[in-house]
Amino acid sequence: MPTARRLSLEALTVLDAIERNGSFAGAANEMHRVPSAITYLIKKLEDDLGVSLFDRAGHRAQLTEIGALLLSEGRHLLASATAVEARIRRLASGWESELIIAISDLFPTESFHPLLAAFYASGAPTRLRLSSEVLGGVWDALHSGRADIAIGVALDAPPPAGFALEPLADVEFLLAVAPTHPLATRPEPLSELDLLPYRVVAVADSSRNLPPRSAGILTGQDVLTVARMRDKLEAQAAGLGIGYVPRALACPWLADGRLLEKRTLTPPPTARLGLGWRPRDSGRATVWFIEALRAHSPLTSSAASEENANAVGTD
Repeated sequence: MPTARRLSLEALTVLDAIERNGSFAGAANEMHRVPSAITYLIKKLEDDLGVSLFDRAGHRAQLTEIGALLLSEGRHLLASATAVEARIRRLASGWESELIIAISDLFPTESFHPLLAAFYASGAPTRLRLSSEVLGGVWDALHSGRADIAIGVALDAPPPAGFALEPLADVEFLLAVAPTHPLATRPEPLSELDLLPYRVVAVADSSRNLPPRSAGILTGQDVLTVARMRDKLEAQAAGLGIGYVPRALACPWLADGRLLEKRTLTPPPTARLGLGWRPRDSGRATVWFIEALRAHSPLTSSAASEENANAVGTD
């Protein structure tokens, strides 16, 4: 059984050089090799493939149709190989191969797009993976090693040894109900006794290892649990329940009348959220993101204008 032949990157590089220079001699000069070595390599490639790659009738090295097809496809391979080599060199200089960033469901992912674009523009070789987490799941993702950076960790306790936490954003909540909900026309401010008879919509904690948490639920209140903040907003707009939602995330829903804000006797909560990571395991990509978030956080505080297009909300 004949042995299968494989294209070499060297052969494709030579083929590319000949086509660009218009001659075997020009390719040899560019690659600092003798012309006979170039001729031998191309002849061997033709013999291995059983095709003619060049029409040698004229003075200029002219690719045949098959040769042109091979070069066209081969240039994609050369580009990929070059990218891999560059990536390996960069990884050797301290860049992580992959960086996993856990982001609180309270923050819209699109608010991080400018930061991601800046990272890619820097030419860093690290691949990024984003995960959305809810409540204690943000800290759980970092603590269990499912994430390298956690954005939106609750700052209600000091971090254990080996972890770092920094304040990042204060998140404001508001009580929202559908225009068709019985509480929509109830005089304000509303008391807890006013809220208790009505179902609350809650987002399930995504924690896998640490005890799950809950917020904004009164003792004895019926609960509809959903998976994401978007689901919570939609359920409340459909009149399926009430609940506290991030002000910035709720702004579009309030603006077009799908939700109404109701004032309460007890001031709505404000969550202090932070940025968490493991300093000892930090590579260059982690350091890049930590420094970028310190300098230009894509998250806004509760004092920011509701009209800010980059505003970030909380649950």
